[in-house]
Amino acid sequence: MSDTAIAAEGLAVGYGKVTVAGGISFTVGRGEVLTLIGPNGAGKSTVLRSIAAQLPILSGAVYIGGEDISTMRERELSRRISLVLTERLIAERMTCADVVETGRYPYTGRLGILTAEDRRAVAEAMELAGVTDLAESGFGEISDGQRQCVMLARAIAQQPRVMLLDEPTSFLDIDRKLRLLTLLRELARQKNIAVIQSLHELDLAQRFSDRVLCISGRRAELIGTPEEIFTEENIGRIYGLEHGSFHSAYCTVEPAAVTGEPQVFVIGGAGAGIPVYRALYRKDIPFAAGVIHEGDIEYPAASSLACGLVTERAFEPIGEEALSRALAVMERCGKVVCACERFGEMNRRNLLLRDKAAELGKLTTLAEL
Repeated sequence: MSDTAIAAEGLAVGYGKVTVAGGISFTVGRGEVLTLIGPNGAGKSTVLRSIAAQLPILSGAVYIGGEDISTMRERELSRRISLVLTERLIAERMTCADVVETGRYPYTGRLGILTAEDRRAVAEAMELAGVTDLAESGFGEISDGQRQCVMLARAIAQQPRVMLLDEPTSFLDIDRKLRLLTLLRELARQKNIAVIQSLHELDLAQRFSDRVLCISGRRAELIGTPEEIFTEENIGRIYGLEHGSFHSAYCTVEPAAVTGEPQVFVIGGAGAGIPVYRALYRKDIPFAAGVIHEGDIEYPAASSLACGLVTERAFEPIGEEALSRALAVMERCGKVVCACERFGEMNRRNLLLRDKAAELGKLTTLAEL
Protein backbone atom coordinates (compact mmCIF):
# COMPACT_ATOMS: atom_id res chain seq x y z
CA MET A 1 0.00 0.00 0.00
CA SER A 2 1.23 3.51 -0.79
CA ASP A 3 1.34 6.37 1.71
CA THR A 4 -1.67 6.98 3.92
CA ALA A 5 -4.38 9.26 2.52
CA ILE A 6 -6.85 9.09 5.41
CA ALA A 7 -6.82 7.57 8.88
CA ALA A 8 -9.32 7.22 11.73
CA GLU A 9 -8.30 6.63 15.34
CA GLY A 10 -10.77 5.49 18.00
CA LEU A 11 -13.65 7.03 16.07
CA ALA A 12 -17.12 7.10 17.64
CA VAL A 13 -20.01 8.54 15.63
CA GLY A 14 -23.67 9.20 16.25
CA TYR A 15 -26.30 11.85 16.88
CA GLY A 16 -26.26 14.14 19.89
CA LYS A 17 -24.78 12.07 22.69
CA VAL A 18 -26.02 8.75 21.30
CA THR A 19 -23.24 6.60 19.81
CA VAL A 20 -24.29 4.72 16.69
CA ALA A 21 -20.92 3.08 16.05
CA GLY A 22 -17.62 3.23 17.92
CA GLY A 23 -14.18 1.70 18.19
CA ILE A 24 -13.44 2.52 14.55
CA SER A 25 -9.80 2.73 13.51
CA PHE A 26 -8.39 2.33 10.01
CA THR A 27 -5.96 3.70 7.47
CA VAL A 28 -6.57 3.94 3.75
CA GLY A 29 -3.68 4.48 1.38
CA ARG A 30 -3.68 6.43 -1.85
CA GLY A 31 -5.05 4.18 -4.57
CA GLU A 32 -6.82 1.89 -2.11
CA VAL A 33 -10.52 0.98 -1.85
CA LEU A 34 -12.00 0.36 1.60
CA THR A 35 -15.58 -0.95 1.77
CA LEU A 36 -17.88 -0.74 4.79
CA ILE A 37 -20.32 -3.60 5.24
CA GLY A 38 -22.78 -4.51 7.96
CA PRO A 39 -26.49 -4.85 8.74
CA ASN A 40 -29.01 -2.09 8.09
CA GLY A 41 -28.79 0.55 10.79
CA ALA A 42 -25.27 -0.46 11.81
CA GLY A 43 -24.00 3.08 11.23
CA LYS A 44 -22.18 2.88 7.90
CA SER A 45 -23.78 6.07 6.54
CA THR A 46 -23.17 7.85 9.84
CA VAL A 47 -19.48 6.94 9.67
CA LEU A 48 -19.19 8.37 6.15
CA ARG A 49 -21.02 11.57 7.06
CA SER A 50 -18.81 12.03 10.11
CA ILE A 51 -15.64 11.53 8.11
CA ALA A 52 -16.91 14.19 5.70
CA ALA A 53 -17.58 16.52 8.68
CA GLN A 54 -21.31 16.62 7.95
CA LEU A 55 -21.85 15.28 11.47
CA PRO A 56 -19.78 16.08 14.57
CA ILE A 57 -17.43 13.31 15.71
CA LEU A 58 -18.31 12.13 19.21
CA SER A 59 -14.79 10.97 20.03
CA GLY A 60 -11.59 10.06 18.28
CA ALA A 61 -10.20 11.78 15.22
CA VAL A 62 -9.92 11.62 11.44
CA TYR A 63 -6.73 12.66 9.67
CA ILE A 64 -6.19 13.47 6.00
CA GLY A 65 -2.56 13.61 5.01
CA GLY A 66 -1.74 13.63 8.70
CA GLU A 67 -3.89 16.70 9.40
CA ASP A 68 -6.87 16.53 11.76
CA ILE A 69 -10.04 17.40 9.80
CA SER A 70 -11.40 19.28 12.83
CA THR A 71 -8.74 21.95 12.21
CA MET A 72 -9.60 22.40 8.52
CA ARG A 73 -11.77 25.12 7.07
CA GLU A 74 -14.79 24.05 5.05
CA ARG A 75 -13.33 25.04 1.67
CA GLU A 76 -10.08 23.20 2.35
CA LEU A 77 -11.95 20.08 3.48
CA SER A 78 -14.09 20.25 0.33
CA ARG A 79 -10.96 20.17 -1.79
CA ARG A 80 -9.78 17.03 -0.07
CA ILE A 81 -13.00 15.04 0.40
CA SER A 82 -15.96 14.42 -1.89
CA LEU A 83 -19.13 12.68 -0.69
CA VAL A 84 -21.74 10.86 -2.78
CA LEU A 85 -24.98 10.04 -0.96
CA THR A 86 -28.03 8.08 -2.06
CA GLU A 87 -30.49 10.75 -0.90
CA ARG A 88 -32.00 13.00 -3.52
CA LEU A 89 -30.33 16.31 -4.22
CA ILE A 90 -32.73 19.23 -4.54
CA ALA A 91 -31.66 20.79 -7.82
CA GLU A 92 -34.67 22.52 -9.34
CA ARG A 93 -34.11 23.98 -12.80
CA MET A 94 -30.53 22.69 -12.87
CA THR A 95 -29.19 20.67 -15.76
CA CYS A 96 -26.95 17.71 -15.12
CA ALA A 97 -23.98 19.79 -16.25
CA ASP A 98 -24.93 22.45 -13.70
CA VAL A 99 -24.90 19.83 -10.94
CA VAL A 100 -21.50 18.49 -11.96
CA GLU A 101 -20.12 22.03 -12.09
CA THR A 102 -20.92 22.50 -8.39
CA GLY A 103 -18.09 20.08 -7.74
CA ARG A 104 -15.70 22.84 -8.81
CA TYR A 105 -17.00 25.43 -6.33
CA PRO A 106 -14.28 24.71 -3.75
CA TYR A 107 -11.82 26.03 -6.36
CA THR A 108 -13.73 29.03 -7.71
CA GLY A 109 -14.00 32.54 -6.34
CA ARG A 110 -17.00 33.88 -4.45
CA LEU A 111 -18.95 34.37 -7.65
CA GLY A 112 -18.53 30.73 -8.62
CA ILE A 113 -17.28 31.58 -12.11
CA LEU A 114 -15.67 28.55 -13.78
CA THR A 115 -12.36 28.88 -15.58
CA ALA A 116 -11.40 26.96 -18.69
CA GLU A 117 -9.55 24.52 -16.42
CA ASP A 118 -12.70 24.01 -14.34
CA ARG A 119 -14.74 23.28 -17.45
CA ARG A 120 -12.18 20.74 -18.65
CA ALA A 121 -12.40 19.01 -15.27
CA VAL A 122 -16.22 18.94 -15.53
CA ALA A 123 -16.16 17.55 -19.08
CA GLU A 124 -13.63 14.87 -18.13
CA ALA A 125 -15.67 13.87 -15.06
CA MET A 126 -18.88 13.56 -17.06
CA GLU A 127 -17.13 11.45 -19.68
CA LEU A 128 -15.64 9.15 -17.04
CA ALA A 129 -19.03 8.70 -15.36
CA GLY A 130 -20.73 8.09 -18.69
CA VAL A 131 -23.16 11.01 -18.45
CA THR A 132 -21.91 13.37 -21.16
CA ASP A 133 -25.10 12.81 -23.15
CA LEU A 134 -27.13 14.02 -20.15
CA ALA A 135 -25.36 17.38 -19.92
CA GLU A 136 -28.37 19.48 -20.97
CA SER A 137 -31.02 17.24 -19.39
CA GLY A 138 -32.83 18.49 -16.32
CA PHE A 139 -31.43 16.80 -13.20
CA GLY A 140 -34.95 16.29 -11.87
CA GLU A 141 -36.11 14.64 -15.10
CA ILE A 142 -33.69 11.72 -15.24
CA SER A 143 -33.87 8.31 -13.54
CA ASP A 144 -32.51 7.53 -10.09
CA GLY A 145 -29.72 5.49 -11.63
CA GLN A 146 -28.74 8.33 -13.94
CA ARG A 147 -28.80 10.78 -11.03
CA GLN A 148 -26.43 8.49 -9.14
CA CYS A 149 -23.98 8.62 -12.06
CA VAL A 150 -24.27 12.41 -12.32
CA MET A 151 -23.47 12.71 -8.60
CA LEU A 152 -20.44 10.50 -9.15
CA ALA A 153 -19.33 12.85 -11.95
CA ARG A 154 -19.73 15.77 -9.52
CA ALA A 155 -17.50 14.00 -7.01
CA ILE A 156 -14.88 13.27 -9.68
CA ALA A 157 -14.92 16.90 -10.82
CA GLN A 158 -14.13 17.89 -7.25
CA GLN A 159 -10.71 16.20 -7.68
CA PRO A 160 -10.49 15.06 -4.05
CA ARG A 161 -7.83 13.10 -2.27
CA VAL A 162 -10.52 11.00 -0.62
CA MET A 163 -13.83 9.95 -2.17
CA LEU A 164 -16.65 8.77 0.11
CA LEU A 165 -19.64 6.97 -1.37
CA ASP A 166 -22.71 5.74 0.49
CA GLU A 167 -24.21 2.76 -1.34
CA PRO A 168 -23.11 4.01 -4.78
CA THR A 169 -24.67 1.00 -6.55
CA SER A 170 -28.20 1.80 -5.37
CA PHE A 171 -30.68 2.26 -8.24
CA LEU A 172 -28.21 0.90 -10.81
CA ASP A 173 -28.76 -2.10 -13.09
CA ILE A 174 -26.21 -4.91 -13.13
CA ASP A 175 -24.02 -3.57 -15.91
CA ARG A 176 -23.93 -0.05 -14.45
CA LYS A 177 -23.01 -1.46 -11.04
CA LEU A 178 -20.03 -3.23 -12.59
CA ARG A 179 -19.07 -0.17 -14.63
CA LEU A 180 -19.25 2.16 -11.62
CA LEU A 181 -17.21 -0.07 -9.31
CA THR A 182 -14.65 -0.72 -12.05
CA LEU A 183 -14.41 3.03 -12.59
CA LEU A 184 -13.86 3.65 -8.88
CA ARG A 185 -10.99 1.17 -8.83
CA GLU A 186 -9.47 2.80 -11.90
CA LEU A 187 -9.85 6.28 -10.37
CA ALA A 188 -8.23 5.11 -7.17
CA ARG A 189 -5.24 3.68 -9.04
CA GLN A 190 -4.79 6.26 -11.78
CA LYS A 191 -5.49 9.41 -9.78
CA ASN A 192 -4.10 8.17 -6.45
CA ILE A 193 -7.42 8.65 -4.66
CA ALA A 194 -8.46 6.83 -1.51
CA VAL A 195 -11.99 5.47 -1.90
CA ILE A 196 -14.22 4.60 1.06
CA GLN A 197 -17.63 3.19 0.15
CA SER A 198 -20.49 1.32 1.77
CA LEU A 199 -22.09 -1.58 -0.03
CA HIS A 200 -24.94 -3.98 0.68
CA GLU A 201 -23.97 -6.39 -2.13
CA LEU A 202 -21.44 -8.67 -0.46
CA ASP A 203 -20.40 -10.28 -3.75
CA LEU A 204 -19.44 -6.87 -5.14
CA ALA A 205 -17.68 -5.89 -1.93
CA GLN A 206 -15.64 -9.09 -2.18
CA ARG A 207 -14.60 -8.44 -5.76
CA PHE A 208 -13.93 -4.70 -5.78
CA SER A 209 -12.36 -3.98 -2.38
CA ASP A 210 -8.77 -3.95 -1.19
CA ARG A 211 -9.92 -4.11 2.41
CA VAL A 212 -13.26 -4.44 4.15
CA LEU A 213 -14.44 -2.90 7.44
CA CYS A 214 -17.35 -4.67 9.15
CA ILE A 215 -19.63 -2.60 11.38
CA SER A 216 -22.12 -4.42 13.56
CA GLY A 217 -23.54 -4.16 17.05
CA ARG A 218 -22.61 -0.47 17.39
CA ARG A 219 -18.91 -1.08 16.81
CA ALA A 220 -16.26 -2.03 14.28
CA GLU A 221 -16.19 -5.83 14.29
CA LEU A 222 -13.44 -6.70 11.83
CA ILE A 223 -11.16 -5.16 9.24
CA GLY A 224 -9.11 -7.09 6.73
CA THR A 225 -8.77 -8.26 3.17
CA PRO A 226 -11.81 -9.77 1.40
CA GLU A 227 -10.22 -13.20 1.80
CA GLU A 228 -10.03 -12.69 5.57
CA ILE A 229 -13.48 -11.18 6.00
CA PHE A 230 -15.78 -13.19 3.73
CA THR A 231 -15.93 -16.50 5.56
CA GLU A 232 -19.04 -18.42 6.61
CA GLU A 233 -18.24 -17.81 10.27
CA ASN A 234 -17.60 -14.07 9.98
CA ILE A 235 -20.59 -13.21 7.81
CA GLY A 236 -22.90 -15.46 9.81
CA ARG A 237 -21.91 -13.65 13.00
CA ILE A 238 -21.91 -10.10 11.61
CA TYR A 239 -25.34 -10.42 10.00
CA GLY A 240 -26.82 -12.88 12.50
CA LEU A 241 -27.84 -15.29 9.74
CA GLU A 242 -30.77 -17.44 10.89
CA HIS A 243 -32.73 -18.12 7.70
CA GLY A 244 -30.05 -19.54 5.44
CA SER A 245 -26.32 -19.78 4.96
CA PHE A 246 -23.44 -17.87 3.39
CA HIS A 247 -20.91 -19.46 1.07
CA SER A 248 -17.52 -17.82 0.77
CA ALA A 249 -16.41 -19.18 -2.61
CA TYR A 250 -18.96 -17.11 -4.53
CA CYS A 251 -19.92 -14.73 -1.71
CA THR A 252 -23.57 -15.73 -2.00
CA VAL A 253 -26.34 -16.77 0.35
CA GLU A 254 -28.78 -19.64 0.11
CA PRO A 255 -32.08 -20.11 1.98
CA ALA A 256 -32.58 -23.02 4.36
CA ALA A 257 -33.78 -26.36 2.99
CA VAL A 258 -37.45 -27.31 2.88
CA THR A 259 -37.90 -29.61 5.86
CA GLY A 260 -39.39 -33.11 5.79
CA GLU A 261 -38.60 -36.50 4.33
CA PRO A 262 -37.14 -36.13 0.83
CA GLN A 263 -39.70 -36.83 -1.88
CA VAL A 264 -37.35 -36.43 -4.84
CA PHE A 265 -33.76 -37.54 -5.38
CA VAL A 266 -31.71 -35.34 -7.72
CA ILE A 267 -28.70 -36.78 -9.53
CA GLY A 268 -26.55 -33.73 -10.11
CA GLY A 269 -23.02 -32.46 -10.54
CA ALA A 270 -20.97 -29.83 -12.39
CA GLY A 271 -23.72 -27.24 -11.86
CA ALA A 272 -26.40 -29.16 -13.73
CA GLY A 273 -28.45 -29.71 -10.59
CA ILE A 274 -28.64 -26.09 -9.43
CA PRO A 275 -31.72 -25.11 -11.50
CA VAL A 276 -33.47 -28.26 -10.29
CA TYR A 277 -32.65 -27.53 -6.64
CA ARG A 278 -34.01 -24.00 -6.93
CA ALA A 279 -37.18 -25.13 -8.71
CA LEU A 280 -37.89 -27.79 -6.07
CA TYR A 281 -37.30 -25.22 -3.33
CA ARG A 282 -39.83 -22.88 -4.95
CA LYS A 283 -42.31 -25.76 -5.13
CA ASP A 284 -41.75 -26.51 -1.40
CA ILE A 285 -40.71 -30.06 -2.24
CA PRO A 286 -38.11 -31.56 0.14
CA PHE A 287 -35.41 -33.37 -1.82
CA ALA A 288 -32.11 -35.19 -1.51
CA ALA A 289 -29.18 -34.98 -3.90
CA GLY A 290 -26.08 -36.95 -4.83
CA VAL A 291 -23.53 -37.97 -5.52
CA ILE A 292 -21.94 -34.51 -5.46
CA HIS A 293 -18.20 -33.98 -5.14
CA GLU A 294 -17.07 -31.70 -2.35
CA GLY A 295 -15.86 -28.53 -4.04
CA ASP A 296 -18.17 -29.00 -7.02
CA ILE A 297 -19.64 -25.74 -8.30
CA GLU A 298 -23.08 -26.82 -7.11
CA TYR A 299 -21.97 -28.12 -3.71
CA PRO A 300 -22.90 -24.87 -1.85
CA ALA A 301 -26.44 -24.86 -3.27
CA ALA A 302 -26.91 -28.58 -2.70
CA SER A 303 -25.61 -28.46 0.88
CA SER A 304 -28.04 -25.65 1.71
CA LEU A 305 -31.19 -26.57 -0.22
CA ALA A 306 -31.17 -30.37 0.00
CA CYS A 307 -32.49 -31.99 3.18
CA GLY A 308 -30.21 -34.93 2.41
CA LEU A 309 -26.92 -34.89 0.54
CA VAL A 310 -24.57 -37.71 -0.48
CA THR A 311 -21.05 -36.52 -1.27
CA GLU A 312 -17.70 -37.82 -2.43
CA ARG A 313 -14.29 -36.33 -1.74
CA ALA A 314 -13.04 -33.77 -4.24
CA PHE A 315 -10.94 -35.09 -7.13
CA GLU A 316 -11.89 -38.72 -6.34
CA PRO A 317 -14.06 -40.96 -8.55
CA ILE A 318 -17.39 -41.81 -6.91
CA GLY A 319 -16.70 -44.87 -4.81
CA GLU A 320 -18.77 -47.91 -3.85
CA GLU A 321 -19.50 -46.55 -0.39
CA ALA A 322 -20.93 -43.25 -1.71
CA LEU A 323 -22.91 -45.14 -4.35
CA SER A 324 -24.43 -47.42 -1.72
CA ARG A 325 -25.46 -44.47 0.43
CA ALA A 326 -27.00 -42.73 -2.59
CA LEU A 327 -28.93 -45.84 -3.58
CA ALA A 328 -30.32 -46.17 -0.05
CA VAL A 329 -31.52 -42.57 -0.01
CA MET A 330 -32.86 -42.76 -3.59
CA GLU A 331 -34.91 -45.87 -2.88
CA ARG A 332 -36.78 -43.98 -0.12
CA CYS A 333 -37.75 -41.22 -2.55
CA GLY A 334 -40.80 -41.46 -4.77
CA LYS A 335 -39.25 -39.73 -7.78
CA VAL A 336 -35.80 -39.24 -9.27
CA VAL A 337 -34.63 -36.40 -11.53
CA CYS A 338 -31.33 -36.82 -13.34
CA ALA A 339 -29.91 -33.38 -14.11
CA CYS A 340 -26.69 -34.74 -15.59
CA GLU A 341 -26.41 -35.26 -19.33
CA ARG A 342 -22.76 -36.32 -19.45
CA PHE A 343 -20.84 -38.86 -17.39
CA GLY A 344 -17.08 -39.28 -17.14
CA GLU A 345 -14.60 -41.15 -15.01
CA MET A 346 -15.25 -39.05 -11.91
CA ASN A 347 -19.05 -39.38 -11.87
CA ARG A 348 -19.48 -42.69 -13.70
CA ARG A 349 -21.40 -44.25 -10.83
CA ASN A 350 -24.08 -41.56 -11.07
CA LEU A 351 -24.97 -43.22 -14.36
CA LEU A 352 -25.65 -46.39 -12.37
CA LEU A 353 -27.96 -44.34 -10.15
CA ARG A 354 -29.87 -43.12 -13.18
CA ASP A 355 -30.21 -46.63 -14.60
CA LYS A 356 -31.43 -47.95 -11.25
CA ALA A 357 -34.02 -45.16 -11.02
CA ALA A 358 -35.29 -46.07 -14.50
CA GLU A 359 -35.45 -49.73 -13.51
CA LEU A 360 -37.54 -48.83 -10.44
CA GLY A 361 -39.86 -46.66 -12.55
CA LYS A 362 -38.95 -43.56 -10.56
CA LEU A 363 -37.10 -41.58 -13.22
CA THR A 364 -38.98 -38.44 -14.18
CA THR A 365 -38.39 -34.85 -15.28
CA LEU A 366 -38.71 -31.61 -13.38
CA ALA A 367 -41.63 -30.56 -15.59
CA GLU A 368 -43.55 -33.67 -14.57
CA LEU A 369 -43.31 -33.02 -10.85
